[in-house]
Amino acid sequence: MKSSIRIVDVDRLETWSKYKAGMCDSCAANCCTMPLEVQLPDLVRLELVDPFEVENVEPKLIAKRLLKAKLIDHYNPKHNIFTMARRAGGDCNFLDKKTRRCTVYDKRPETCRLHPKKGPKPGFCAYGNRALS
Repeated sequence: MKSSIRIVDVDRLETWSKYKAGMCDSCAANCCTMPLEVQLPDLVRLELVDPFEVENVEPKLIAKRLLKAKLIDHYNPKHNIFTMARRAGGDCNFLDKKTRRCTVYDKRPETCRLHPKKGPKPGFCAYGNRALS
């Protein structure tokens, strides 16, 4: 009997599956290994930035603080987009190491809330076992 385990490479969109309701229930959280771009409202929701700070401090200074704290890896001033820092293995810092579930689910960024409707391949997700590089 053949195994029905699907191998996916998050960087190769052709390995992604058409999203179906319920897929997340048995997922290995592969989407949580991709770079996560967020905006200031997301950072406020995550309680990494205070609303007062957003109103009174330039985004590039907020980015400088977050970079120093190793909470973000990059800031794009043209679009005010922050790329969240990840663990050495590529996992999102908010992903529980054992359960592979989001530890900030109720506060998760808009990018996560809209997945897989929006993203690199709308309507598809990186469902399956990760391919080893």
